[in-house]
Amino acid sequence: MKAVVMAGGQGTRLRPLTSNQPKPMVPIANKPTALHILELLSRHGIHDVIMTVSFLPQLIRNHFGDGSTFGMRIEYSVEESPLGTAGSVKHARAGLDETFLVISGDALTDFDLTGIVKFHRERQAAVTIALKSVDNPLEFGVVIVDGEGRIERFLEKPGWGQVFSDTINTGIYVLEPEVLDHVPEGTAYDFSHELFPKLFDMHKPLYGMLCEGYWQDIGNFDQYLRANRDALDGKVRLQMPGVRLRGNVWVGEGVNLDSLANVEGPALIGNYAKIDASATIGAHTVLGNNVVMRAGSHVAGSVVGESSYLGPGSRVRAAVLGNSVDLRANAVVAEGAVVGDQCSVGENALVGNHVKIYPFKTVEPGSSIRSSLIWETRGMSSLFGTHGVRGLINVDITPEMALRLAMSYGTLLSKGAVVTTSRDAHPASRVLKRAVTAGLNATGVFVRDLRVAPVALNRFDLKTGSSAGGIHVRIASDNAEEVEILFAEPPGIPVSGKTERSIENTFFREDYRRAFHDEMGSVSYPARVVEAYTTSLLESWDVERIGQRRFRVVLDYGYSPAFGVLSGALDHLGIEAVSVNAHVAESSLAAPLPDAALAEARVSRLVQAMEADLGVVFDPSAESLVVLDERGSRVPDSTVLLLLMGHACATEGPGVAALPVHITRRAEALAEACGIGVVRTKIAPAYLLAEAARPRTIFAGTLGGLYVFPRFLPSPDAAFSLGKVLELLAQGDAPLSALVAAAPPSHVAHESVPCPWQVKGGVMRRLVQELKRERVSLIDGINVSVGIGDWVQIVPDAGLPLFHVWAEAESDAAAEDLLAGYRERVRRLVREREDDEARAS
Repeated sequence: MKAVVMAGGQGTRLRPLTSNQPKPMVPIANKPTALHILELLSRHGIHDVIMTVSFLPQLIRNHFGDGSTFGMRIEYSVEESPLGTAGSVKHARAGLDETFLVISGDALTDFDLTGIVKFHRERQAAVTIALKSVDNPLEFGVVIVDGEGRIERFLEKPGWGQVFSDTINTGIYVLEPEVLDHVPEGTAYDFSHELFPKLFDMHKPLYGMLCEGYWQDIGNFDQYLRANRDALDGKVRLQMPGVRLRGNVWVGEGVNLDSLANVEGPALIGNYAKIDASATIGAHTVLGNNVVMRAGSHVAGSVVGESSYLGPGSRVRAAVLGNSVDLRANAVVAEGAVVGDQCSVGENALVGNHVKIYPFKTVEPGSSIRSSLIWETRGMSSLFGTHGVRGLINVDITPEMALRLAMSYGTLLSKGAVVTTSRDAHPASRVLKRAVTAGLNATGVFVRDLRVAPVALNRFDLKTGSSAGGIHVRIASDNAEEVEILFAEPPGIPVSGKTERSIENTFFREDYRRAFHDEMGSVSYPARVVEAYTTSLLESWDVERIGQRRFRVVLDYGYSPAFGVLSGALDHLGIEAVSVNAHVAESSLAAPLPDAALAEARVSRLVQAMEADLGVVFDPSAESLVVLDERGSRVPDSTVLLLLMGHACATEGPGVAALPVHITRRAEALAEACGIGVVRTKIAPAYLLAEAARPRTIFAGTLGGLYVFPRFLPSPDAAFSLGKVLELLAQGDAPLSALVAAAPPSHVAHESVPCPWQVKGGVMRRLVQELKRERVSLIDGINVSVGIGDWVQIVPDAGLPLFHVWAEAESDAAAEDLLAGYRERVRRLVREREDDEARAS
């Protein structure tokens, strides 16, 4: 059975607590209200859930993900505009083809859901409403039923003169899918106001079941505090976090608390809270994770959010504090007050009764606040893109932001864990890496600092060492004003999408772990990592054959840090290397990034002048390389890829090659001849590298000169790839141009088609409809097989408002012709969707 959890509420009456989070994420007993509902569903054997989301939906998706962490399967239905209770469920109709349950994600209950479903089925009802007797039904919809439970009358928020029953509609329903046929498409429509009266007038079998158990609407702060008190008193059956000690005190993991002498139960103390020996906690108090209470501070009957700080002598009574609230010495928060996230209340300041202070406000020392301070703001909805976290230096990514980002990552790791850090030579990267280091240390995480190093060295340390993760800071290769912060995990691949979402969730909620004074991490500078890397390079290459050829190479390092780790290995091989742009002085990096075309032209001239065997150009991170033959001509990336793939097959043994979907299909023919398989992945590098980390993968590669030899490192490494090119050349006496001429030819054309963000989804839907009779694959975007060996790949760009279209055929001209037809099809669909949008508006 499926359940629909309605999680689109804004919770306007709970502001400022809901100023920057949806109402279902408001915590009860240190868990989001929606999580309590999911746990209730799970206890009753309901594990398939659709969550309808509207306000700040990404926060909910980031927290719950696909539900696997909670033993559930969760899908999401996003409302672009408010659709009402029934309209939002209708919007999710595609996944509802049998009896299902609807429940609010922002009310607290422990109703017997199994009993409600049984009641519904026994009566063959179209609708069953869970009812509850309450003392004051005026705020709710009253439902009157007969002796069998059949509904006789609806009264929506009646006056006392109309109160003929105290049984109210709790917003929990069991429905047959056909009732949604009576809900209009794409418009706001309500269950209790519109759909149920309509079905009642149609004489449909509508029933109500009076339920025992707990139910509490959380519509205002009195109800919010009551729900937390009831949870502590055991009036509602919940899975409370922590360990229950004497006096009904629940204590989380890693709490620093000398004794329970100053704690009056019932109370809940979250993970890693630090309570001074002279601080006191009164009854019905909930302290979030990482809360700090200093000497003489006191809190009672209150909810204190995560990572809040209660300074010496501060007082909080029957109030609510959001996350990361800072109360300085002797500050007082009076009964009924609510202080939003990241507010600071100065020394000796008073926040008066029922005052609301909205997020990010500062109350000056000694102030007396008797009226509400209102200010709301919202931050970014996501951090990670195709290449880690990227933005303008000191605009999007400031040292403060980098520190908070590192604290978010460190919070996910165990205290005492180690993270390897590195950077390029740019001064901005140095500043931001120092902030990253500080953030990690502040969460109790230790840092192995490789200083200035290639990305590959960082990931090599992850593979061969004991670090739990890696962070590299670099200037973006295509924009000198932007910086990228890359996160990696063992064995040297980008962190998973799940980890990215966890980092984002922690970042936006500001619920960092803060290490105590004696738990701070430290920084070490390992001395032999470069030596170990160089040794591993030489052990992984055919040193004898390469040395016999006495190659002459022109190598443009692109101002990357690779010179310091590669030059010694080249000397060991007896290679005569002419190095260009190897110096990484910071003064040279304040200028614009080197022009790739100019770099290739210069290397080409040097190759010809010196009669070198080949030329190579590294990118500034030493991940990718461009190869030029002995005549100074650039070797196409696709040809280098096929040559290296064939060489890997000959030297690495059986296995598979991992290639993105837009790489030439000539790879399959080559693989078959070599006796290996090909696995196609999505285009984004993270998917390719995840596949590269699998045990059977012997090679991975993509366009842009990125090649991976997983048995050395499951990540692109230009230095190692250069060695493999030399190793390939050393197999015989033929020059590189002869190997290129003998390689399988490929003819792939590419073009981008602009497309506004708001019509991307509609264009994709229409493309799928138009191409459904063709031979298509949907690994990433749409791949269409055309004839024998020809294909077209259409993919919406993840970060830009455009589509990519690739086509391969038997010749360059044929590929361009094939591309042109599908390019024009995408353009036509974009125009049609834009016209539809214009008419709708």
